[in-house]
Parts: sequence; C-alpha cells; structure tokens
Amino acid sequence: MTKKELADVIHVKIGLSRRESAEIVDFFFNIVKEKLTRGEAIKIPGFGSFRLQKRKARKGRNPATGEAIVIADRTVVTFKPSRFLRDSINEIPAGE
Repeated sequence: MTKKELADVIHVKIGLSRRESAEIVDFFFNIVKEKLTRGEAIKIPGFGSFRLQKRKARKGRNPATGEAIVIADRTVVTFKPSRFLRDSINEIPAGE
C-alpha cells in the first residue's frame, strides 16, 4: 500500500477531501520520521512499535567481485508488531 492509497482509504472511509487525507498521511509520517531522527521510540498500541537499533561494523563480501569489505556501523529502524497484530495476521488462512 502506498501513501496515496492510504490517503484514498481515509478519503473514502472518513469522508475528508483527498487533499486533507493526503495531508494527514504526510503529517503522520513526518511525525514518525522526526521522532525516530531524535532517537525516540514510537509505540502504537494494537499495532506495534518502531525503535532504533545500533548495528556494529562487520566484515562482508561484495557479491559481484567476491572482494572482502567492511560494512560500517549504522543505526537501523526496527518494527516489532503487537501481539494483537500478530494474532490477527495468523488467523488469516494461508493463500488469502
């Protein structure tokens, strides 16, 4: 699902204009980005949490050349789904 599709769902279900729906979606993602940039975790009850995790530098290999390289340390965003989200996903029969 794209941001535009998400805005369209808000437009249809809530009845806001397309422009207002798009602004809400953009506003939400800007808040998420701002909080993560500051190093803060985001917890959305019933959905899950986003947090930052430090990854240490490690050795890797260039798949094209086979040359050994060092992958620099970095910070990544991780998502942990809530128990309710996991349970609702696991209730869906396979293939649907």
